Amino acid sequence: MTSLIFDPFMGASGDMIIAALIDLGADQAHIKETMESAAPVTVKISRTMKNGIAATSVSVTPENSVTHTYPEILADIRASELPDHIIDDVTAVFNRMASAESTVHNVSKDQLHFHEIGQADAIADVVGASAAIHNLAPDAIFCRPIVTGTGYVKTAHGTLPVPAPATLEILCGSRLLWSYGDIKHELLTPTGAAILAHLTCSDPNIPNHNQDPDHNPTTPMNTVPGADCSATRAGYGAGKADLKIPNVLRAILCENKHNDAGLLRDNITVLETSVDDVTGEVLGSLIEELIAMGAHDAIMIPATMKKGRSGQLIQVITKSSDSARVARRIIEETGSLGVRITPTRHRLIANRRITPINIEIGGNTYAATIKIATDNSGDVLNISAEFDDAKRIARLTGVPVREVMRRIVDHAWKQES
Repeated sequence: MTSLIFDPFMGASGDMIIAALIDLGADQAHIKETMESAAPVTVKISRTMKNGIAATSVSVTPENSVTHTYPEILADIRASELPDHIIDDVTAVFNRMASAESTVHNVSKDQLHFHEIGQADAIADVVGASAAIHNLAPDAIFCRPIVTGTGYVKTAHGTLPVPAPATLEILCGSRLLWSYGDIKHELLTPTGAAILAHLTCSDPNIPNHNQDPDHNPTTPMNTVPGADCSATRAGYGAGKADLKIPNVLRAILCENKHNDAGLLRDNITVLETSVDDVTGEVLGSLIEELIAMGAHDAIMIPATMKKGRSGQLIQVITKSSDSARVARRIIEETGSLGVRITPTRHRLIANRRITPINIEIGGNTYAATIKIATDNSGDVLNISAEFDDAKRIARLTGVPVREVMRRIVDHAWKQES
């Protein structure tokens, strides 16, 4: 399993993230072409030195100074010929930035007009970061605590404290850990914060073996692979400023000694809310609707509410990009006043394939479907019968559904062996 660790000891920006990933080995020609196809920019990639450290530098020059609104950016990206996975990434990153700007300036996202982050170079940065990540294709991405810098920064809205309010709002909506540091300079940009918040996961179940010896153990740190990880390559992405500490973003590729027992990692969001005045019929209908919307799973857990009232805990597992849409539907259907969201939690899952199978019952042959779960080596972990097929066969044959399912699975195991 390959892990990518960002180490933003001097903050991060969009171009620094791209540069660090290119320095790690991402295909710079592919990334340059993708960035220039997505926005009217010229991209220059070169080598430079930062206080004695050799690093890659990415310079993005826009062909004009036109800024775009949030809806315009979304429309342009969705209408582009970029691959779907890059469109999904770019949409998610700009949604983070739009949500932050909307909160800070009290303007709805539909009316939001970006300034610095709505220019062509910012759009190209987000596209380039996504292209580089998918080119390297690590199994997991982590981030060390970010140093944001301190002091003040000049923006289109005037002189603002560092981290800039939009940057801080992005940090508040993520699980990224950060500190000011003692450098009087804006080290972390809104674009850099949004990209790292989207790309990286921070899992409290992974022990941090790289904890600084002077670090207070009661203070949380971002969790990254440590003793279980063997570093294979380091890359450095140069920032624009020359400062007393090398202005670079460090990225590290690691090979983990453990392989998660041959299972895949899947990043998810968990949504929860509690209700005590919703009928079973409504809850049953809601589960069906949430699954149809793309949720991985939706369950209702009996719960004892305040004052001893009986209720239900609604728990939904879904993709992070769908969490707001799913949460809104839960609120609309149940009348709940809020939905708790636990982002960037990962689960371990098996590979799954769906295969047709023929089974003979009473001298007749019936078509059915099975689900086969395997590990990364192809070893079969489990086989299950599709219930709807088993029910159909049971009605045709008079054999109990449970017996039909058993026969389907037994026959499938014989075929697989």
